[in-house]
Amino acid sequence: MKLLVINGPNINFLGIREKSVYGTKNYDDLLQMIADKGQKENCAIEVFQSNHEGAIIDRIQDAYFDGTEGIVINPGAYTHYSYAIRDALASITVPKVEIHISNIMEREDFRKVSVTAPACDRQIYGQGLDGYLQAIDYILSR
Repeated sequence: MKLLVINGPNINFLGIREKSVYGTKNYDDLLQMIADKGQKENCAIEVFQSNHEGAIIDRIQDAYFDGTEGIVINPGAYTHYSYAIRDALASITVPKVEIHISNIMEREDFRKVSVTAPACDRQIYGQGLDGYLQAIDYILSR
């Protein structure tokens, strides 16, 4: 199986930004965790990160053509206002899971609203980096 993990703005700053919210593990730790999961499950997992909305949309659209069979996405702040990313996700019929490291329901009010989640099959939040593994498991089980 071929999966795609997309990380939006500031996810590459794990271990640097707001450690009390996002933890002390850095982005390389996340990449290694995902690589290990792919090896364990015998599936190819590509990880893509961008701080640019258009690049994320381009990668989602490319997934339509490249054989991607499932998408895990942490849209970062774009979660709350990017209808363009939402529309790109809605265009792809593979299983999709939106992931958030922190518990967005216990944070600022604006974080409780996701415009991208309705274009996904599931939303996982508040599970730390393990949420990525849960999202991969969900897709693999479908």
